[in-house]
Amino acid sequence: MDELGRFINDLDHGPTAWDVGALVACLLVAYGICWLTGRKRPRDSVWFGRALVDGVLFPLLALALTYSARLVVGEYHATPLLRIAVPVLVALAGIRLLARVFTVVFPGSAAARLVERVFSWVAWIAAALWIMGLLPPVMAEMEKIQFAFGKSHITLLTVVQGTLSCGAVLVLALWISAALEHRVLSQHMNDLSLRKVAANAIRAVLLLLGLLFALSAVGVDLTALSVLGGALGVGLGFGLQKLAANYVSGFVILAERSLRIGDTVRVDGFEGTVMDIKTRYTLIRSLSGRESIVPNEKLITERIENLSLADSRILLTVDVAVGYDSDVDLVQRILVDAAKASERVLAEPEPAARLARFGADGLEFSLLFWIADPSNGQLNVRSEINLRVLADFRAAGIDIPYPQRVVHVKQQDLSSRA
Repeated sequence: MDELGRFINDLDHGPTAWDVGALVACLLVAYGICWLTGRKRPRDSVWFGRALVDGVLFPLLALALTYSARLVVGEYHATPLLRIAVPVLVALAGIRLLARVFTVVFPGSAAARLVERVFSWVAWIAAALWIMGLLPPVMAEMEKIQFAFGKSHITLLTVVQGTLSCGAVLVLALWISAALEHRVLSQHMNDLSLRKVAANAIRAVLLLLGLLFALSAVGVDLTALSVLGGALGVGLGFGLQKLAANYVSGFVILAERSLRIGDTVRVDGFEGTVMDIKTRYTLIRSLSGRESIVPNEKLITERIENLSLADSRILLTVDVAVGYDSDVDLVQRILVDAAKASERVLAEPEPAARLARFGADGLEFSLLFWIADPSNGQLNVRSEINLRVLADFRAAGIDIPYPQRVVHVKQQDLSSRA
């Protein structure tokens, strides 16, 4: 309780001019360094944040300068303000690191925001205990609370320290993986699918190494994990085989590039654009706005139509029927001209109109044309051409026949009935 008594005594006498001036100078110098080095910062910078002071660099610089000023000024004057500022800046640096990394790695995640709030409360409570000198007694009491797991005894302090250590290592691993993805992979890998599989692999390896390092740092015997690994393997072989197959299939799809983000595919009659390839499933979005979540194993084991794997061009067909007395050459010319008038129809291969069959009600023609952008829709270009064909047929006097049926009515002889 000596620390608490000295803290109360320092507050009674109030901060000195040297104390206030040193703290203000430290904050100004830290802000100046951030401003000079962060003028060309990226928008998602972990170091600088969005407004220089909400990144990691500002509280770290302010902490280093404030701690140095406390050591120097404390030799000659009381420094209650600097003494308070040190734990506050430590807590602020930890909160900023967690918040900025989670913002970059998990944008818009509600779970990430919840973890950030919980850590913020823990950090500020720890800072308050540190300032009042109550942190060592609290840690001593936590050391006395023990949990027995068989022959092993674990204290509450060890659990808290292990959790914080694992969290810190995992946050640093996420930060490193995000930095590699944004700075290295985005510059040297133009293919989005390859970049995603490389980013997922790097993140998984870093998280695994970080978790093992954190467990080893808090005294966990890693050899005991071999038993857990064997049990996990058995579980994957039986109960989790579908889940494991989906995860493996996700990496196979990304590595083989059989499906790429942005491809137009058809799965079980559902046609759309591949929006994202997760480790467990692939998200496909149709032009109507509907989204389909397809397990990755299905994309590996079943037949999938990729409309843009080798060539994004696709062939579309418009069917129309005209009367038997129509000029066939004129009909073909109108159909081809209507297709050529559309901006989305390719000039090569050239549109063509063919007499498909002699129908029951008229001559049935098929207009064949190619487009290179199926992701922009197919019904809209068909509708545009149909409207133009209808207008040209009416202008040329070409009849589109209605379905006709001949009904024969047989009258029975009334005299024979009598």
